[in-house]
Amino acid sequence: MLIVFGVAVAGVLVEAFAPARARYASQLVLGIGGLAAAFIAVVVIAAQIHEPGAEFVTGEILVAGSVALDGPTLFLQGTILLVGALALVLIAARTTVPATSTASAATGRPTSGPLRVSDAFTAQASAAPGSAAEREATRAGLIATEVFPLTLLAIGGMLAFPSANDLLTMFVALEVLSLPLYVLCGLARRRRVLSQEAAMKYFLLGAFSSAFFLYGIALIYGYAGTVNLDGIADAIKINDSESTTLLIGIALLAVGLLFKVGAVPFHSWIPDVYQGAPTPITAFMAAATKVAAFGAMLRIFYVGLSGSGDVWRPVLGAIAVLTMVVGSVVAITQSDMKRMLAYSAVAHAGFILTGVVALNNAGLASTMFYLLAYGFSTLGAFAVVSLVRDGDAEATAMNRWAGLGRRSPLLGTLLALFLLAFAGIPLTSGFVAKFTVFAAATDGDVAYLVIVGVICSAIAAYFYVRVIVLMFFSDAPDDPPTIVHPNLATASVIALTAIVTVLLGVVPQPVIELAIRSAQFVA
Repeated sequence: MLIVFGVAVAGVLVEAFAPARARYASQLVLGIGGLAAAFIAVVVIAAQIHEPGAEFVTGEILVAGSVALDGPTLFLQGTILLVGALALVLIAARTTVPATSTASAATGRPTSGPLRVSDAFTAQASAAPGSAAEREATRAGLIATEVFPLTLLAIGGMLAFPSANDLLTMFVALEVLSLPLYVLCGLARRRRVLSQEAAMKYFLLGAFSSAFFLYGIALIYGYAGTVNLDGIADAIKINDSESTTLLIGIALLAVGLLFKVGAVPFHSWIPDVYQGAPTPITAFMAAATKVAAFGAMLRIFYVGLSGSGDVWRPVLGAIAVLTMVVGSVVAITQSDMKRMLAYSAVAHAGFILTGVVALNNAGLASTMFYLLAYGFSTLGAFAVVSLVRDGDAEATAMNRWAGLGRRSPLLGTLLALFLLAFAGIPLTSGFVAKFTVFAAATDGDVAYLVIVGVICSAIAAYFYVRVIVLMFFSDAPDDPPTIVHPNLATASVIALTAIVTVLLGVVPQPVIELAIRSAQFVA
């Protein structure tokens, strides 16, 4: 965490003092280097605290009891850093696009017209959409390099969120990860008004959810006399575990966390923000934010509130059912690719909640594995979406994807792979992830979640397969969208995420065993 926050502050200084021409390269090297160094630190620390022959990774409490260093912390932080590094590469990607939208029906490549370099972010965030200042900044080729330190600050908050051992530290981490995301969502180069609308919705709803979370902290403090998770667990053992103050506090805490993971009925921001935000930021939020938020949820419910499981498990179980059903059913009606993937993310939040409700080591391990598998597949899917353009704008309308698999078999096959992983088809990471959480739920006596999960997986398979059929078995429109040739950055992200998706489906055991060894909170 110190490495990432230090690099983020250095990035702010680069923005302030480095020459404009040097900022892009400096920020990219600084960001990737910092995340790589932080990941190496996670590996080194894990090796130091793991006792040879021990069943679980050990751990300790640091920083006056506010930070927990244990197996789940290191596993989730490693996942966030890997996903964050790939997302940063995607954020840095710059593509050559046609100034006009003339394209070949056979290849989708531009056939005439000048080319120019473009990225996903507005040239000047302070300029009003459609203004003369915005057009001038675009012609001048300005680059919004402030996205790099903002992303690193968000990653720092994400690293702190699941490692926080007291509720106030967790609240601070929540705000640190959220505030940069509110800004990043409003920086899209294309459809600026939609992007700013998404940022405003995310900010307003996020502020409400943070208020709920903070009020929940106050009530639990009133009940337990401490905000430390271990102290809350001890208070529940000694006092009435069905106290009204405690129950209301748990409910308000859950609202703040369920908003971040996008669970129903706190999911209304997901489709609008995912559609309006720049696609690299959408990918980053869909993958990394979910890992951090579920990590915090696991720590709160498994460490601080495990003694009141009889109270919150039925409620979370009902929310998991509602989330799986609503996400799967509403996704069928979507005609925009990013909105369809957004409701897919809602459904997956329900599947992951199944592992949380299990309240056992298997549930903890399976949830961590699911977050890792889902994070890579999500990054890959959104990276593919960013390559299909109408001129300089992404072609997210689903009917524009007709025949794309025949025009570009490789791109269509890669997207099909990610969609099949989301559907949970065997030999993909999604199948193994769903199998493990369903097995943990069965062991945790919540088999009804498994039944609902299997039914919703079948429903979800329909809209994933529908996209595959559209790409490979439908005729292309008369004016097909441009398929942008990926640069090295985007190609690397797509290739790595595809490889991980396949490997976690074919040979998942090493990662599953790592998750099992890490599935023990320090107390």
